[in-house]
Amino acid sequence: MLKKRIVPAIDVLDDKAVKYVQFRNPTIIGDPAELGRKYSEDGADELIYLDTTASLKNQEVKYEWIRRVAEEVYIPFSVIGGVRTIEDFRLLLRAGADKVGVNSAAVNRPELLNEAASIFGKQCVVLGLDAMPIMREDGTIERWEVYTHSGHENSGRDVIEWAQEAAERGAGEIICTSIHKDGMKTGYDVELIKILSDNVSIPIIASGGAGKLEHISEVFQEGYADAALVASMIHYGHYSIQQIKQHLMDEQIPVRI
Repeated sequence: MLKKRIVPAIDVLDDKAVKYVQFRNPTIIGDPAELGRKYSEDGADELIYLDTTASLKNQEVKYEWIRRVAEEVYIPFSVIGGVRTIEDFRLLLRAGADKVGVNSAAVNRPELLNEAASIFGKQCVVLGLDAMPIMREDGTIERWEVYTHSGHENSGRDVIEWAQEAAERGAGEIICTSIHKDGMKTGYDVELIKILSDNVSIPIIASGGAGKLEHISEVFQEGYADAALVASMIHYGHYSIQQIKQHLMDEQIPVRI
């Protein structure tokens, strides 16, 4: 069995690390490179940086903070946000990123995934998938729809159908964030992660909602996620990555030590 990964997520706004709740109301929590070094030393398997300046403000990606991250951390890291072209992929990889994530631009022009995978390889191409449930009148979930621009615009696309298309076009893995769960600390959208895992063959990183150790073991055991993204529970010192991994080992879930 492949070992499960613990992946801290660091949102970056105007070169500062911040934390959002449901993609809104950012609070500054530190420096992107310093946080990355801290989490890598604590046992993180890789890191994900989300450049919300580029995605929300429609600005070009800033590379200086990415270069600083590359100098400080020794584990793989991905950068997502503001990626619109193949040249953006190339520049991010040159700046030190190991993987590049794309969301809005891929929804607008899916061929970008084909092009990136053919040039850089699928292992470098990450699909950022921000999902919101569409509810029936009885309060149950009918389906999930894809949101773009850091969760602010509804594309109208079905999440499962888009994930399948993205995988066929060349995405090497998917980071699936449930917007309604993000920052709420009530647990991942396990139902969505399980459906995704059943319908695509590439790795799924569960994102949005982790607040307790049990939430992480649940998304691995019941949602079949390949990796769990963590943010609030480590940013605010509630748990260390070592504590998370010890809990998973106690639950007989394979992780890297």
